[in-house]
Amino acid sequence: MNAINVIYPYKYENMWVFDDERVGLIQEPFVAGSDKIIEQMVADITNPEDGFVLMFASTPFPGYQSTLEWKREEYGGNWYHSSQLGMEGWLCPAMFKYFEKAPENLYVQFKTRK
Repeated sequence: MNAINVIYPYKYENMWVFDDERVGLIQEPFVAGSDKIIEQMVADITNPEDGFVLMFASTPFPGYQSTLEWKREEYGGNWYHSSQLGMEGWLCPAMFKYFEKAPENLYVQFKTRK
């Protein structure tokens, strides 16, 4: 497993989704508040709906922009809270393609895709 993971979310059918063929995910959606967190975090990125870079890790890394704190498990996924935004979002079980167990914190960075 990588220490820092990178995916490239984009809009499809008015939903934030991402593909990662490496782990068998195609048009995996962000739902239940995680989509709203993305909307806030990409507000300054030009045309994020065409795709942007999302880096995430269970430990801090240079340039991370926000920390998401684990709150609880539900329906096989996990709820995380952004104190920066005052929002919660649910991450589905696809998260376990990247982590063996739900991290206590997720450190994230949103960047323009070149």
